[in-house]
Amino acid sequence: MSKASERGAVAVEFAILAPVLVMLLLGIMEFGRAYNAQVILSSAAREGVRVMAINNTPASALTAVKNAATGLQPALTDSNITISPATCTSGAQMTLKITYSLSTMTGIAGPFPMEGKGVMVCGG
Repeated sequence: MSKASERGAVAVEFAILAPVLVMLLLGIMEFGRAYNAQVILSSAAREGVRVMAINNTPASALTAVKNAATGLQPALTDSNITISPATCTSGAQMTLKITYSLSTMTGIAGPFPMEGKGVMVCGG
């Protein structure tokens, strides 16, 4: 086999494998971005419910959530955050839930609904 035909075979093999490798790389990037967003949502919900359980002020809990989730683009709004019950009575269970829609970088799939949830006993 001559060098020219070997180069042609290599080019054909690369043309077949390149799209698969690019899709694999993009999938890894999308998964990493989604995993990072989930970690941010979980820690922001935990921080917000902690502030709510200690201070019993929804405004400070919303601020704590937004400050903990600065890595999300687009940023969280008040409509993404649900606090229940509205006031924290000692010994009761407080729940803070964040809903978020994660758009993909590639635009091939998504957007994906994501959720972060924090639960804590009030006054604890």
